[in-house]
Amino acid sequence: MTEPTWSASASSEPPIPSGPADPLAPTAASVPSAPSGQARAALLAVRGEVAKAVVGQDAAVTGILICLLTRGHVLLEGVPGVAKTLLVRAVAQALSVDTKRVQFTPDLMPGDITGSLIYDTGTSQFSFREGPVFTNLLLADEINRTPPKTQASLLEAMEERQVSVDGHPRKLPVPFLVAATQNPVEYEGTYPLPEAQLDRFLLKVLLPVPPREQEIEVVTRHAAGFDPRDLTAAGISAVAGPADLAAGADEVRRVRIAPEVAAYIVDIARATRQSPSLALGVSPRGATALLATSRAWAWMNGRTFVTPDDVKALAHATLAHRLTLRPEAELEGVGVDSVLATAIASVPVPR
Repeated sequence: MTEPTWSASASSEPPIPSGPADPLAPTAASVPSAPSGQARAALLAVRGEVAKAVVGQDAAVTGILICLLTRGHVLLEGVPGVAKTLLVRAVAQALSVDTKRVQFTPDLMPGDITGSLIYDTGTSQFSFREGPVFTNLLLADEINRTPPKTQASLLEAMEERQVSVDGHPRKLPVPFLVAATQNPVEYEGTYPLPEAQLDRFLLKVLLPVPPREQEIEVVTRHAAGFDPRDLTAAGISAVAGPADLAAGADEVRRVRIAPEVAAYIVDIARATRQSPSLALGVSPRGATALLATSRAWAWMNGRTFVTPDDVKALAHATLAHRLTLRPEAELEGVGVDSVLATAIASVPVPR
Protein backbone atom coordinates (compact mmCIF):
# COMPACT_ATOMS: atom_id res chain seq x y z
CA MET A 1 0.00 0.00 0.00
CA THR A 2 1.43 3.32 -0.99
CA GLU A 3 1.97 6.34 1.21
CA PRO A 4 -0.94 8.75 1.33
CA THR A 5 -0.84 11.64 -1.06
CA TRP A 6 -2.81 14.83 -1.16
CA SER A 7 -5.41 14.83 -3.89
CA ALA A 8 -6.02 17.93 -5.97
CA SER A 9 -9.40 19.59 -5.94
CA ALA A 10 -10.90 22.14 -8.24
CA SER A 11 -13.51 23.28 -5.72
CA SER A 12 -13.18 26.15 -3.27
CA GLU A 13 -12.63 23.72 -0.42
CA PRO A 14 -9.08 22.67 0.42
CA PRO A 15 -8.04 19.29 -0.99
CA ILE A 16 -8.21 16.46 1.49
CA PRO A 17 -5.38 14.01 2.10
CA SER A 18 -6.29 10.74 0.43
CA GLY A 19 -4.90 7.81 2.36
CA PRO A 20 -5.41 4.10 2.11
CA ALA A 21 -8.48 4.51 4.28
CA ASP A 22 -11.50 6.33 2.90
CA PRO A 23 -11.29 9.92 4.16
CA LEU A 24 -14.56 11.75 3.87
CA ALA A 25 -14.34 14.97 1.92
CA PRO A 26 -16.79 17.56 3.21
CA THR A 27 -19.53 18.56 0.82
CA ALA A 28 -20.75 22.08 0.30
CA ALA A 29 -23.98 21.25 2.12
CA SER A 30 -22.19 19.86 5.19
CA VAL A 31 -19.75 22.75 5.60
CA PRO A 32 -21.08 25.73 7.55
CA SER A 33 -19.83 29.22 6.90
CA ALA A 34 -16.38 30.04 8.26
CA PRO A 35 -16.20 31.40 11.82
CA SER A 36 -14.37 34.40 10.45
CA GLY A 37 -14.47 34.27 6.70
CA GLN A 38 -11.85 36.90 5.88
CA ALA A 39 -8.70 35.05 7.01
CA ARG A 40 -9.96 31.70 5.75
CA ALA A 41 -10.97 33.08 2.34
CA ALA A 42 -7.61 34.84 1.96
CA LEU A 43 -5.64 31.69 2.76
CA LEU A 44 -7.75 29.48 0.52
CA ALA A 45 -7.16 31.98 -2.31
CA VAL A 46 -3.46 31.17 -2.07
CA ARG A 47 -4.15 27.87 -3.81
CA GLY A 48 -5.54 29.65 -6.85
CA GLU A 49 -2.54 31.95 -7.08
CA VAL A 50 -0.02 29.11 -6.77
CA ALA A 51 -1.91 27.18 -9.48
CA LYS A 52 -0.90 29.91 -11.94
CA ALA A 53 2.67 28.59 -11.71
CA VAL A 54 2.35 25.02 -10.37
CA VAL A 55 -0.10 22.57 -11.92
CA GLY A 56 -1.84 19.90 -9.88
CA GLN A 57 -0.22 20.38 -6.47
CA ASP A 58 -3.09 22.09 -4.61
CA ALA A 59 -2.88 19.52 -1.83
CA ALA A 60 0.76 20.32 -1.13
CA VAL A 61 -0.19 24.00 -0.81
CA THR A 62 -2.86 23.01 1.71
CA GLY A 63 -0.23 21.07 3.65
CA ILE A 64 2.06 24.10 3.82
CA LEU A 65 -0.83 26.30 4.98
CA ILE A 66 -1.74 23.81 7.72
CA CYS A 67 1.86 23.90 8.94
CA LEU A 68 1.90 27.71 8.93
CA LEU A 69 -1.37 27.81 10.89
CA THR A 70 -0.06 25.39 13.52
CA ARG A 71 3.58 26.57 13.74
CA GLY A 72 4.83 23.35 12.23
CA HIS A 73 7.20 22.34 9.45
CA VAL A 74 6.70 20.27 6.32
CA LEU A 75 8.72 17.56 4.59
CA LEU A 76 8.12 17.47 0.83
CA GLU A 77 9.04 14.28 -0.98
CA GLY A 78 8.96 13.73 -4.72
CA VAL A 79 11.12 12.72 -7.65
CA PRO A 80 13.22 15.44 -9.26
CA GLY A 81 11.25 17.79 -11.48
CA VAL A 82 7.82 17.88 -9.81
CA ALA A 83 8.16 21.59 -8.88
CA LYS A 84 8.98 21.27 -5.17
CA THR A 85 11.18 24.37 -5.20
CA LEU A 86 8.82 26.35 -7.43
CA LEU A 87 5.92 25.44 -5.15
CA VAL A 88 7.54 26.98 -2.06
CA ARG A 89 8.56 30.12 -3.96
CA ALA A 90 5.04 30.53 -5.32
CA VAL A 91 3.48 30.10 -1.86
CA ALA A 92 5.84 32.70 -0.42
CA GLN A 93 4.90 35.20 -3.13
CA ALA A 94 1.17 34.58 -2.69
CA LEU A 95 1.55 35.08 1.08
CA SER A 96 3.80 38.15 0.71
CA VAL A 97 6.51 36.66 2.93
CA ASP A 98 10.25 36.32 2.53
CA THR A 99 11.81 33.04 1.41
CA LYS A 100 15.33 31.71 1.07
CA ARG A 101 16.63 28.50 -0.47
CA VAL A 102 19.57 26.47 0.76
CA GLN A 103 20.94 23.62 -1.35
CA PHE A 104 22.10 21.03 1.16
CA THR A 105 25.40 19.42 0.15
CA PRO A 106 27.90 17.13 1.92
CA ASP A 107 30.26 20.05 2.62
CA LEU A 108 27.60 22.41 4.05
CA MET A 109 28.45 23.60 7.57
CA PRO A 110 26.00 24.59 10.36
CA GLY A 111 27.19 28.19 10.22
CA ASP A 112 26.24 28.33 6.54
CA ILE A 113 22.60 27.98 7.66
CA THR A 114 22.34 29.69 11.03
CA GLY A 115 24.92 32.44 10.54
CA SER A 116 28.23 33.07 12.24
CA LEU A 117 30.35 35.61 14.04
CA ILE A 118 32.54 37.72 11.76
CA TYR A 119 35.52 39.72 13.03
CA ASP A 120 35.20 43.38 12.15
CA THR A 121 38.67 44.90 11.77
CA GLY A 122 37.23 48.41 11.96
CA THR A 123 35.74 47.97 15.44
CA SER A 124 38.01 45.11 16.57
CA GLN A 125 34.88 43.22 17.59
CA PHE A 126 32.92 40.23 16.42
CA SER A 127 29.58 40.91 14.78
CA PHE A 128 26.88 38.38 13.91
CA ARG A 129 26.07 37.84 10.27
CA GLU A 130 22.65 36.26 9.83
CA GLY A 131 22.38 33.06 7.84
CA PRO A 132 19.58 32.10 5.45
CA VAL A 133 17.55 30.65 8.34
CA PHE A 134 16.50 34.21 9.17
CA THR A 135 13.55 34.21 6.80
CA ASN A 136 9.87 33.27 6.79
CA LEU A 137 9.91 30.22 4.51
CA LEU A 138 13.21 28.35 4.47
CA LEU A 139 13.49 25.87 1.62
CA ALA A 140 15.94 23.17 2.73
CA ASP A 141 16.52 21.53 -0.64
CA GLU A 142 17.60 17.87 -0.51
CA ILE A 143 18.09 17.93 3.24
CA ASN A 144 19.20 14.30 3.27
CA ARG A 145 22.36 15.12 1.28
CA THR A 146 24.10 16.90 4.16
CA PRO A 147 25.75 15.27 7.21
CA PRO A 148 23.85 14.87 10.51
CA LYS A 149 25.81 17.72 12.13
CA THR A 150 24.38 20.20 9.65
CA GLN A 151 20.92 18.62 9.74
CA ALA A 152 20.93 19.01 13.52
CA SER A 153 21.70 22.73 13.22
CA LEU A 154 18.07 23.19 12.19
CA LEU A 155 16.66 21.50 15.31
CA GLU A 156 16.80 24.58 17.56
CA ALA A 157 15.41 26.79 14.79
CA MET A 158 12.53 24.38 14.14
CA GLU A 159 11.62 23.75 17.77
CA GLU A 160 12.50 26.99 19.59
CA ARG A 161 12.26 29.37 16.61
CA GLN A 162 15.55 30.92 17.56
CA VAL A 163 19.26 30.52 16.85
CA SER A 164 21.87 30.58 19.60
CA VAL A 165 25.33 31.83 18.65
CA ASP A 166 28.01 32.45 21.25
CA GLY A 167 25.44 31.86 23.97
CA HIS A 168 23.07 34.56 22.75
CA PRO A 169 19.64 33.52 21.41
CA ARG A 170 18.38 35.37 18.37
CA LYS A 171 14.71 35.16 17.52
CA LEU A 172 13.62 34.15 14.02
CA PRO A 173 11.03 36.10 12.02
CA VAL A 174 7.32 35.36 12.36
CA PRO A 175 5.95 33.36 10.61
CA PHE A 176 8.72 30.80 10.24
CA LEU A 177 8.52 27.47 8.44
CA VAL A 178 11.08 24.95 7.23
CA ALA A 179 10.02 23.25 4.01
CA ALA A 180 12.54 20.45 3.54
CA THR A 181 12.66 18.40 0.35
CA GLN A 182 14.09 15.00 -0.36
CA ASN A 183 14.00 12.65 -3.33
CA PRO A 184 12.70 9.09 -2.93
CA VAL A 185 15.44 7.95 -5.34
CA GLU A 186 19.23 8.28 -5.45
CA TYR A 187 19.92 7.21 -1.88
CA GLU A 188 23.62 6.72 -2.56
CA GLY A 189 25.66 9.28 -0.66
CA THR A 190 22.71 10.51 1.41
CA TYR A 191 22.26 10.82 5.17
CA PRO A 192 18.74 9.70 6.16
CA LEU A 193 17.10 12.00 8.67
CA PRO A 194 17.17 10.53 12.20
CA GLU A 195 13.88 9.71 13.88
CA ALA A 196 14.28 12.64 16.31
CA GLN A 197 14.38 15.11 13.43
CA LEU A 198 11.66 13.40 11.40
CA ASP A 199 9.44 13.79 14.46
CA ARG A 200 9.95 17.57 14.24
CA PHE A 201 8.16 17.73 10.89
CA LEU A 202 4.44 18.18 11.36
CA LEU A 203 3.52 16.76 7.94
CA LYS A 204 5.13 14.72 5.22
CA VAL A 205 3.56 15.50 1.85
CA LEU A 206 4.16 13.53 -1.32
CA LEU A 207 4.34 15.40 -4.61
CA PRO A 208 3.42 12.82 -7.23
CA VAL A 209 4.21 12.94 -10.92
CA PRO A 210 1.19 14.70 -12.49
CA PRO A 211 -1.28 12.67 -14.56
CA ARG A 212 -1.27 12.98 -18.35
CA GLU A 213 -3.78 15.86 -18.60
CA GLN A 214 -1.91 17.99 -16.07
CA GLU A 215 1.46 17.22 -17.64
CA ILE A 216 0.09 18.36 -21.01
CA GLU A 217 -0.93 21.63 -19.35
CA VAL A 218 2.59 22.03 -17.91
CA VAL A 219 4.19 21.57 -21.33
CA THR A 220 1.59 23.86 -22.95
CA ARG A 221 2.37 26.65 -20.47
CA HIS A 222 6.09 26.37 -21.19
CA ALA A 223 5.39 26.39 -24.92
CA ALA A 224 3.48 29.66 -24.39
CA GLY A 225 6.51 31.25 -22.74
CA PHE A 226 6.06 30.48 -19.04
CA ASP A 227 9.26 31.26 -17.09
CA PRO A 228 9.43 29.56 -13.65
CA ARG A 229 12.05 32.10 -12.58
CA ASP A 230 9.65 35.02 -13.04
CA LEU A 231 6.61 34.45 -10.85
CA THR A 232 5.37 38.01 -11.27
CA ALA A 233 5.07 37.50 -15.00
CA ALA A 234 3.10 34.34 -14.28
CA GLY A 235 0.50 36.53 -12.59
CA ILE A 236 1.03 35.48 -8.98
CA SER A 237 0.06 38.29 -6.62
CA ALA A 238 -0.11 38.53 -2.84
CA VAL A 239 -3.63 37.54 -1.75
CA ALA A 240 -2.84 36.95 1.94
CA GLY A 241 -0.20 37.97 4.42
CA PRO A 242 1.24 37.43 7.89
CA ALA A 243 -1.81 39.13 9.45
CA ASP A 244 -4.12 36.54 7.85
CA LEU A 245 -1.87 33.73 9.08
CA ALA A 246 -1.88 35.15 12.61
CA ALA A 247 -5.66 35.58 12.61
CA GLY A 248 -6.14 32.09 11.20
CA ALA A 249 -3.77 30.54 13.74
CA ASP A 250 -5.67 32.24 16.56
CA GLU A 251 -8.95 30.83 15.27
CA VAL A 252 -7.45 27.35 14.84
CA ARG A 253 -6.44 27.34 18.51
CA ARG A 254 -10.08 28.00 19.42
CA VAL A 255 -11.43 25.05 17.42
CA ARG A 256 -13.15 22.77 19.93
CA ILE A 257 -12.23 19.14 20.40
CA ALA A 258 -14.52 16.82 22.35
CA PRO A 259 -13.01 14.49 24.99
CA GLU A 260 -14.09 11.51 22.88
CA VAL A 261 -12.17 12.80 19.85
CA ALA A 262 -9.09 13.56 21.98
CA ALA A 263 -9.25 9.99 23.30
CA TYR A 264 -9.59 8.74 19.70
CA ILE A 265 -6.33 10.49 18.77
CA VAL A 266 -4.54 8.98 21.79
CA ASP A 267 -5.89 5.50 21.03
CA ILE A 268 -4.58 5.69 17.44
CA ALA A 269 -1.13 6.65 18.73
CA ARG A 270 -1.17 3.85 21.29
CA ALA A 271 -2.31 1.32 18.67
CA THR A 272 0.84 2.00 16.63
CA ARG A 273 3.02 1.32 19.69
CA GLN A 274 1.39 -2.06 20.14
CA SER A 275 1.83 -3.14 16.52
CA PRO A 276 4.18 -6.14 16.21
CA SER A 277 5.41 -4.84 12.85
CA LEU A 278 6.72 -1.52 14.22
CA ALA A 279 9.95 -0.94 16.11
CA LEU A 280 8.89 2.65 16.83
CA GLY A 281 5.34 3.86 17.17
CA VAL A 282 3.86 7.33 17.42
CA SER A 283 5.19 9.39 20.33
CA PRO A 284 3.09 11.77 22.43
CA ARG A 285 4.48 14.56 20.25
CA GLY A 286 2.95 12.77 17.26
CA ALA A 287 -0.41 12.62 19.02
CA THR A 288 -0.35 16.36 19.72
CA ALA A 289 0.69 16.94 16.10
CA LEU A 290 -2.37 15.02 14.92
CA LEU A 291 -4.51 17.17 17.20
CA ALA A 292 -3.03 20.34 15.68
CA THR A 293 -3.42 19.26 12.06
CA SER A 294 -6.98 18.01 12.66
CA ARG A 295 -7.90 21.38 14.15
CA ALA A 296 -6.42 23.26 11.20
CA TRP A 297 -8.18 20.97 8.73
CA ALA A 298 -11.52 21.46 10.49
CA TRP A 299 -11.05 25.24 10.44
CA MET A 300 -10.12 25.30 6.76
CA ASN A 301 -13.36 23.43 6.08
CA GLY A 302 -15.36 26.01 8.03
CA ARG A 303 -16.02 24.09 11.25
CA THR A 304 -15.48 25.18 14.84
CA PHE A 305 -15.08 21.61 16.11
CA VAL A 306 -13.02 18.53 15.20
CA THR A 307 -14.71 15.36 13.96
CA PRO A 308 -13.25 11.83 13.81
CA ASP A 309 -13.22 12.18 10.02
CA ASP A 310 -10.86 15.15 10.38
CA VAL A 311 -8.54 12.97 12.44
CA LYS A 312 -8.62 10.11 9.93
CA ALA A 313 -8.09 12.48 7.01
CA LEU A 314 -4.83 13.86 8.43
CA ALA A 315 -3.59 10.71 10.22
CA HIS A 316 -1.42 9.34 7.41
CA ALA A 317 0.22 12.62 6.43
CA THR A 318 0.88 13.42 10.10
CA LEU A 319 1.95 10.04 11.46
CA ALA A 320 3.39 7.83 8.70
CA HIS A 321 6.88 9.39 8.71
CA ARG A 322 7.14 8.95 12.48
CA LEU A 323 6.92 5.14 12.29
CA THR A 324 9.80 2.69 11.95
CA LEU A 325 9.29 -0.86 10.72
CA ARG A 326 10.98 -3.86 12.30
CA PRO A 327 13.61 -5.45 10.00
CA GLU A 328 11.65 -8.71 9.77
CA ALA A 329 8.54 -6.80 8.69
CA GLU A 330 10.53 -5.05 5.95
CA LEU A 331 11.81 -8.40 4.73
CA GLU A 332 8.23 -9.60 4.46
CA GLY A 333 7.36 -6.60 2.29
CA VAL A 334 5.12 -4.91 4.86
CA GLY A 335 4.69 -1.16 4.34
CA VAL A 336 4.36 1.58 6.94
CA ASP A 337 1.09 2.76 5.43
CA SER A 338 -0.58 -0.62 5.63
CA VAL A 339 0.49 -0.98 9.26
CA LEU A 340 -0.84 2.48 10.08
CA ALA A 341 -4.10 1.77 8.26
CA THR A 342 -4.52 -1.42 10.30
CA ALA A 343 -3.84 0.47 13.53
CA ILE A 344 -6.41 3.14 12.67
CA ALA A 345 -9.00 0.52 11.70
CA SER A 346 -8.50 -1.26 15.04
CA VAL A 347 -9.59 1.82 17.04
CA PRO A 348 -13.35 2.25 17.51
CA VAL A 349 -14.62 5.51 16.03
CA PRO A 350 -16.44 7.67 18.60
CA ARG A 351 -20.08 8.38 17.81
